[in-house]
Amino acid sequence: MTQKTIESPIMTLHSLSRPLASLALLACAGVAMVGPAHAASFTGSATTPDGKPAFGAMVTVFNEAGNRRETVYAAADGSYTIRTPFEGKLNVRVRMANFDDNRVTVQSAMNQLNRVDISLKRFASESASSDALAASAHNAKLPWKSLDDRAPFISQCNYCHQMGNATTRIPRSHENWIQTINKMEGMLAMLTAGEVKTIAGVLTKGFDGQPVKATHNYGPSAELSRAKVEEWLVGDALSFIHDLDVAEDQKLYGTDEGHDLIWVLDRQTGKIDKYPLPKINLPRGGKFSGMNLPIGIFTGNHGPHSMAQTKDGRIWITNALSSTIMSFDPVTKVFKTYPVGNDALYPHTIRVDKDDIVWFTIVASNQIGRFDPKTEKMTVTGLPSNGFFRWVSDMLFPTLLHISSWFPEKTLLLDFSHHKFLGYNVLAFPYGIDVNPVDGSIWYAKLYANKIGRIDPATMAITEFDTPMKGPRRPRFDAKGVLWIPSFDEGGLMRFDTASKAFESWKIPGLADKEYEVPYALNVDRASGDVWVTANNTDRVLRFSQATKTFQSYPSPTRVTVLRDMSFTKDGRVCSSSSNLPAYAIEDRVPSFICIDPQGADKDRAALGATKPAS
Repeated sequence: MTQKTIESPIMTLHSLSRPLASLALLACAGVAMVGPAHAASFTGSATTPDGKPAFGAMVTVFNEAGNRRETVYAAADGSYTIRTPFEGKLNVRVRMANFDDNRVTVQSAMNQLNRVDISLKRFASESASSDALAASAHNAKLPWKSLDDRAPFISQCNYCHQMGNATTRIPRSHENWIQTINKMEGMLAMLTAGEVKTIAGVLTKGFDGQPVKATHNYGPSAELSRAKVEEWLVGDALSFIHDLDVAEDQKLYGTDEGHDLIWVLDRQTGKIDKYPLPKINLPRGGKFSGMNLPIGIFTGNHGPHSMAQTKDGRIWITNALSSTIMSFDPVTKVFKTYPVGNDALYPHTIRVDKDDIVWFTIVASNQIGRFDPKTEKMTVTGLPSNGFFRWVSDMLFPTLLHISSWFPEKTLLLDFSHHKFLGYNVLAFPYGIDVNPVDGSIWYAKLYANKIGRIDPATMAITEFDTPMKGPRRPRFDAKGVLWIPSFDEGGLMRFDTASKAFESWKIPGLADKEYEVPYALNVDRASGDVWVTANNTDRVLRFSQATKTFQSYPSPTRVTVLRDMSFTKDGRVCSSSSNLPAYAIEDRVPSFICIDPQGADKDRAALGATKPAS
């Protein structure tokens, strides 16, 4: 097939074939060429190798330093428009599933509109095509004998990083895979001896270095072509930025669990600051020093994990490894530390209620923490054990962890744990938590017990409910008091009406047949009711419409995107942190802050006088 000849790939505004018409559009819109905050703008078309419109293709503009980028999605006719704050020597890339990338370089000055018509390429080889596929395609190739055999792999091997990216799917011998899994157990992967052998055998056969074939469908739409994605690289190849939160000052705050840092991004200026947490008298790894935490990634002793802000401006942080919570004042930059006590192990997700009471889950010791910043009173409540063997875990886990700390990095705790023959279900793992905006009740999700629970904040009475899908992770409420819950283990979305006590569930569609999703966290836009879900097996974010009961997919411009908590800005963006562990497995080899503006491309078109894409 003869490739269609397209216009010269790069033309500044004064050299366009229709410059007067373009200028007229801008003049009629009453918009300056490009405002001071928007240096280089681009317009043009994205096409497939045979010259057809590349509907849904990602057109990304990189700044000259390569540490920032902005992306829009091509409309049905292949057209795109994007404004950026960049200038200088800029790379422009087009990317879409099932095709190879193409890049051009543009020298762009301040207030310059560039036309870039760019075509996707065909892959040079089957290996190149395979390497570009999301992890879900490589995981679908694994030869599991049954879904029961696959279940612990999803639960225990998919949650800290993408399993099936280029770093993890390197061919290994059976013995090498066992050694690799043993390392993961050093970070609390809870597998039986039999499961370790089964998983190692399947990975040996499945990740054999041979190319994988799949045709991925991310679902291009008119809605997608209205969106824009912004990314800022933050940290280094060994940073583990777990959660992101948007504070009242609209800056983005990220907890670097490995390095005991708080990263702060000012979106307006692009300035990134970091603030080290104060030292504490604990060894590397804190109370988990007996575990085999990766050297270089885990260098601290606090392990900052999750964040929430009180009305006085302080940001509250759960420190997973030191079993403390901490306040950080964004104005004075002062930290203050509060021990949780009560044999609490691994404070996790944190939320604040309407009275500024701080609530948080404590995953490894099956507890909920409550802290009143006004009185500085800490209360820790044990949750139901949900069975005899979980009760044994609740009783023994703190003691075994303490003993294992006498032998750093030897993971003796796991050698004596009954999970070795019973599996990860010996733990309840209260994981996510949120506050019901209707009645102020506190709700949590037990990841391994497959339950959600309600706490009456006045009486501390607890009521639990079984979930219809397994692996409830980090739930959130909508404005009506309905709890939305991601099912990590079964790739689904659950809705729980707290008034009627009724569940409703949806399976998240995969990118291709036999592929599965692992939704980690979600958040609900309380104005629109839309539910935003992180999809960590397929390099995308999902947006679920309560009105239509459908999913809209937003492909990530960056491969190996593992997203954690999600937070909204006042100007309509939904933001998260890309925190694959290790970070050097991400395409850029470092973490990033990512924000999606669902109307961002429309705003750029309006500012440049372009019309909206056809529905």
